[in-house]
Amino acid sequence: MFTARKKIHKDNDADPSEFEESVAQALFDLENTNSELKSDLKDLYINSAIQVDVSGNRKAVVVYVPYRLRKAFRKIHLRLVRELEKKFSGKDVILIATRRILRPPKKGSAAQRPRSRTLTSVHEAMLEDVVLPAEIVGKRVRYRVDGTKIMKVLLDPKERNNTEYKLESFAAVYRKLSGKDVVFEYPITEA
Repeated sequence: MFTARKKIHKDNDADPSEFEESVAQALFDLENTNSELKSDLKDLYINSAIQVDVSGNRKAVVVYVPYRLRKAFRKIHLRLVRELEKKFSGKDVILIATRRILRPPKKGSAAQRPRSRTLTSVHEAMLEDVVLPAEIVGKRVRYRVDGTKIMKVLLDPKERNNTEYKLESFAAVYRKLSGKDVVFEYPITEA
């Protein structure tokens, strides 16, 4: 009755892949074995999960959570990611809310597209989800001579201990999801 299948809800009742089932099983195991996460994970579930190649032989696990549950996942983000990284040894775990991009309305249409469903705002929100628990304190877009763009994102130095080893994974995951090149840095503080 209570199995790992309760921890994953896919759109249109599609069957989860083998990897998605393993992530759901890890969440189910955490709920049953970890006493401090048990009450928080009781009503939470995921939409899907994918694996992204970072560099060399490193991989990152991207877990999509329902948009409505993103605040509940953020409350337990640090503990949950730490436990999931133990389960998937050597892989960085990143939680992202599932968001939908709508195309612009046709000319003459009275329907308005919500601002939160534009490509730009979805990519911005996705970037914030990727770098969690760190906060973004600044962004710069650098245009190279050959016409390519690179976005430099400055992260809050307070979370440096929790996120510094993941910067490469952040860049690879964001490139895979949005197609944009990003470099993550910490601002240089003057003493």
